[in-house]
Amino acid sequence: MNTESSDHAVCAVIPAFREAATIAPVVEKVIRHCPCIVVDDGSEDETARVAREAGATVVRHEVNRGKGAALRTGFDLALQQGYRLVITLDADGQHDPDRIPSFLSAFRRTGIPVLVGNRMWQARRMPLVRRLTNRFMTAVLSRYMRYPVPDTQCGFRLYEAEILPHVSVTDERFAAESEILLHLARRNIRIDSVRVSTVYIPGRRSRISPLRDTVRFLAMLIREYRTRRMRHRPRERAH
Repeated sequence: MNTESSDHAVCAVIPAFREAATIAPVVEKVIRHCPCIVVDDGSEDETARVAREAGATVVRHEVNRGKGAALRTGFDLALQQGYRLVITLDADGQHDPDRIPSFLSAFRRTGIPVLVGNRMWQARRMPLVRRLTNRFMTAVLSRYMRYPVPDTQCGFRLYEAEILPHVSVTDERFAAESEILLHLARRNIRIDSVRVSTVYIPGRRSRISPLRDTVRFLAMLIREYRTRRMRHRPRERAH
């Protein structure tokens, strides 16, 4: 294992649902850099077994609860085990684990507690619909946060573990990662980005639906807006 990562007690958290075909090479590359926790989110296939045999610590949800819930489970276990830094990445091979040292180097250099992967420097490698959806969500979320983040939809990230107890995730699906950024920005926690590669596997269909997940994203923003308004509404004076 790379000693560069052990100096900072880092682990990776990988949410996984029906990823038996891809999880092994992802785990094998991750553990070259740091220990790995895979949260099997109720898969009916061999995801859990394959991940465990590849070298990951595996936690299993008995039913599918969504990516947000899987991230929360992974965060909780990382905190229990005393890790200082948590890297999140996807199980489908679209994030290159060999970029983990870039996140660690950026953290050492800047001390910024949240680093989000930025794929938009090579955005033309994305399918057109994904690229347009990403740009729309990123523009809306950055404006709402009043904090520019180049690629708010990238799940390849580094978090300093001490901030994780302050992050609540109510959206269990793909909008969860946007919700996390909103909560961090609201607490004035610094966020920066790290360039990562855009990797798309031929013939593999993304589970992200541009229309459905855009609707969920907007619904999450509306909930957040209403919650913020309620929080700042003046209390009525007692008569």
